[in-house]
Amino acid sequence: MTLSTGSGQLQGKVAIVTGAGAGIGKTIAAKFAAEGAIVCIADINGDTAEAVSNEICAGGGKAVGVQMDVTNEQEVTAVVDDLAGRFGHIDVLVANAGIQHIDEIADVSFADWKRVLSVHLDGSFLTTRACLKHMYSGTQGGSVILLGSVHSYLASEQKGPYIVAKHGLVGLARTIAKEGAKHGVRANTICPGLVRTALIEAQLPILSKDRGISEEQVITDMLQTTVDGEFTTQAELADVATFLAAFPSNALTGQSISVSHGIHML
Repeated sequence: MTLSTGSGQLQGKVAIVTGAGAGIGKTIAAKFAAEGAIVCIADINGDTAEAVSNEICAGGGKAVGVQMDVTNEQEVTAVVDDLAGRFGHIDVLVANAGIQHIDEIADVSFADWKRVLSVHLDGSFLTTRACLKHMYSGTQGGSVILLGSVHSYLASEQKGPYIVAKHGLVGLARTIAKEGAKHGVRANTICPGLVRTALIEAQLPILSKDRGISEEQVITDMLQTTVDGEFTTQAELADVATFLAAFPSNALTGQSISVSHGIHML
């Protein structure tokens, strides 16, 4: 991985990005490293986290890889405390880890319901709480960025647990913004539109079969909701995450930002 040269917006900051072993999280982590941050690549697969960390370091950035199951309270607390001890502070959290389940509400098992909500909501809560302890104790404040979705505002069929979780993240960010302001901590939610990640790829054959149409037609139908027929790119999301991580004041906090090529307009 060759890192593009940034402008140093995050120079000297320590950032934790969860679910950073691939996809959006990996792209955000690489962008942060290019902007001068020390990036902690957190992933449920420790080997994957280490591999991404090595890629970033080989490209000239600073990174460490850590194994983290965001639904495990003890593990999250131990990892964050260790990173804070190693680097002296935690400045940015990007709670990106997420999973999907496709089924109508009438057919969703309670186990699948709890599994999806646990990764998105419990994971964001646990990682945020662990980081806030260190953000509050220092003088630098911090930035908490939660990865929502256009489904933080909208609903669609067969994604019930995911939609409920993504709605919940907006409320979590707003609460953190209210409570964190006196400590210089900002909290915002990035709400991507259609991003061609592994989650989308996994949904295509299911939706194709259920709707009796080709995967190509599924994609065409999806993109009709945008203003330009384009997917949101991971690079676009990384740019927005960098902007929020570097923003200097509480003028921008408690916001949900739709990065969706116009699928949802506030």
